[in-house]
Amino acid sequence: MYLIPISAFADNYLWLLHDGKRALVVDPGDAAPVLHALAQSALQLESILVTHHHADHTGGVDALRKATGAKVYGPATERIPAPFEPLHEGDSVHTLGLDFQVLDVPGHTAGHIAFYTPDMDGKPLLFCGDTLFSGGCGRLFEGTPAQMLASLDKLAALPGATRVCCAHEYTLGNLRFALAVEPGNTDLAAYQQHCIGLRDQGQPTLPSSIAQEILINPFLRTRQAPLVAAVRRFDASIHDDTTVFAALRQWKNQFK
Repeated sequence: MYLIPISAFADNYLWLLHDGKRALVVDPGDAAPVLHALAQSALQLESILVTHHHADHTGGVDALRKATGAKVYGPATERIPAPFEPLHEGDSVHTLGLDFQVLDVPGHTAGHIAFYTPDMDGKPLLFCGDTLFSGGCGRLFEGTPAQMLASLDKLAALPGATRVCCAHEYTLGNLRFALAVEPGNTDLAAYQQHCIGLRDQGQPTLPSSIAQEILINPFLRTRQAPLVAAVRRFDASIHDDTTVFAALRQWKNQFK
């Protein structure tokens, strides 16, 4: 199997997974680069997986469906270009010989979902849309801090080897904030240098892994004492896990 991040817009990744003949694409905000990749490798698009309703994730769905006949799967409670198969947690999608489990991960949007398969070429694989980024998480446009914290806890509980396919190349900006929060985190400092090297070579920083994110992502570390102490300096009113997370997200929102 081949896992390819297709660049789109300023910083989106439209993930293409294929076996040399059949393919699936995740969150195709633009059809053109996907159609180019399909033609270049003589692939038949079998499935379109959508994590949430934002236009930079759905804008190419109609054109791809019409051009290829691919079946579309998306969150049941969000407005995805119809027709599509509506999904809730507990559902699964069988495509390319893989079974993707559907996870409800509200926060960025109210009905955001993620797709997880426990074994793709020997390792688990996660398509998480805009819920989890490397070194960060999505803004809370529709959900609550409690919802997003629960969603991130759900993803953090996946096996450490899980490859994390985020939908944006936000890593370096996220790591700059993470180091402002945890300047003494040596794992974080080393990861930042690794990612700078990748970007200097024109390479994506993704996929990451759950194990890596647990070491360096402040939004997965909101119960760690050094991080709680740092957030308390930003907002002295924090008093539980949810308020720590909410304050950290607000700090990131205004970080320059």
